[in-house]
Amino acid sequence: MLTDNIIEKLREVYDPEISINIYDLGLIYDIDVSLLPKVTITHTLTSAFCPAADHIVDEIRSAACAVEGVTECDVITTFIPEFGPEMMSDDAKLQLGFY
Repeated sequence: MLTDNIIEKLREVYDPEISINIYDLGLIYDIDVSLLPKVTITHTLTSAFCPAADHIVDEIRSAACAVEGVTECDVITTFIPEFGPEMMSDDAKLQLGFY
């Protein structure tokens, strides 16, 4: 499925301050493929003051466009809901010592 392929590519994008991929961190809120070949990805950041925000947005766009069938990607940044550790995958929590 196309969404799975996008998720696979997003797992190659790392938050440079935490060194965990943005998908497992819980930063990806939505992947909309209804307007193919354009996709829209809604995401958040660990902080509204994230110094790597522009870099992360560019990496999200590049990751999505690397998937066959995707030629354009709009990236929407939101802070609703606010990021929290409950959004992380179990693997990310384990890596950060939450277990």
